[in-house]
Amino acid sequence: MWNSSFEHFIDRHYESTQCAQYWDFIRGRELAGYVPWLHDLPDDLAIYAQSWKHLLDSDKLAGPFGLRTVEPSYEYYMKQYRYDAETGRRECQWNGPVWPYQTSQVLAALANVLDHYPKTAAEGIVSASNFVDLLSQYANMHYNKNHGGYLNLEEDYDPATGQPIVGLDRSSHYFHSSFIDLVISGLVGIRPSADDVLEINPLATKEKMDYFRLEGVIYHGNEVSVQWDVDGSRYGADSGFSVEVNGEVAARSENLQRLSVSVLRKTPPLPRAPVAKSIQLQPTSETSIYPVGSVSVDNADANKVQDAIDGRVWFFPQPTDTYTISHGWQTPIGSVFESESESESVWYMIDFGTNTVVRSCELAFFSGDGVDVPASYRVEILTGENSWRAVDGPTYPDIMANGVTWASWDEVTTSKIRLVFAPPAGKAVRLVEWKVFSELVDGTVFV
Repeated sequence: MWNSSFEHFIDRHYESTQCAQYWDFIRGRELAGYVPWLHDLPDDLAIYAQSWKHLLDSDKLAGPFGLRTVEPSYEYYMKQYRYDAETGRRECQWNGPVWPYQTSQVLAALANVLDHYPKTAAEGIVSASNFVDLLSQYANMHYNKNHGGYLNLEEDYDPATGQPIVGLDRSSHYFHSSFIDLVISGLVGIRPSADDVLEINPLATKEKMDYFRLEGVIYHGNEVSVQWDVDGSRYGADSGFSVEVNGEVAARSENLQRLSVSVLRKTPPLPRAPVAKSIQLQPTSETSIYPVGSVSVDNADANKVQDAIDGRVWFFPQPTDTYTISHGWQTPIGSVFESESESESVWYMIDFGTNTVVRSCELAFFSGDGVDVPASYRVEILTGENSWRAVDGPTYPDIMANGVTWASWDEVTTSKIRLVFAPPAGKAVRLVEWKVFSELVDGTVFV
């Protein structure tokens, strides 16, 4: 509820306790006070606009490395009181840390203010330049130096240092923050509407960005691309800001500004989304549940084996101190194999539990840190009680490291299928995911 003393939307106490009375305001401002604008709830009044000055105040909600969830004036600001029982590490709290989840809510709310709250925006408290700065700060948080600079977003961060706080096994890749939407609808400025109008209102500024291009967005059945090139040198086309609909330039401006285009509503193309026959999230201890994965290497961790058919394609290289978060099943290095022939015939098998039509597959292998893609590979099917043969008519493209490779063969029915591969000399192989389909599937399906 609006609190005129704090000039902010403030929580009220839900019930009376020994410390608080029902319906009293809490004791200070929280970052959550901007969430009403995320849902277009406040009226466009100058009095409410004053709330946004706290967002940019370094003594209030604007930390050096991110937006604080509460202000430093709060009595218990950043005082740790929760710890993980098993490791003793700090647990998550909302008394000041930067939370990517809430940061994304606030940036989306700010985009709404700058797009369709003219009186609020006219107060001059926040601007598109502020949005770009905060989004850039947030983007940098995704590449934390504590993790070698690679992509990883954790639960919460210290606003004074920018370092992750929790650091528990569950914390890495906590990507529930709608970052992509902040780029598409905020920075680039595609503002969806139920009307037959395509409206683009970029919050990117000429002073902050020289170029960007967003393409392949389906809007009311039309394919939309948006491009900015300050001097035409990036994309080899005319300089300025342009909007394309179905491959044709529909609007253009020399500057980054709001553009509106009439669009004829079309029936959106139906996506082809084949369902992999191989996916199973259940642990292998549930032997009656299929499909089940197994491997030719002794002493393999059953849960890691099942990782390779759980449907998730994650190229995570990093371990934490206590747990290797790398995803998929990984072989030992080649030197542990007893013979050369053994090292050249490592296999991963899927037992479907019943006869299944198989026609193609999607392969994802990790590369890095002593791990590389197979030197060769082939697909085999079970033809008898314990008889295997290679599939007919195979198409085996070169494996793409840290990417997806599609292989195919002549349609065949089998209850078990296996991927046979040779690890490269001195390297392990990590099968991140193996998806097997009944129909012919290739990369064009997912473009």
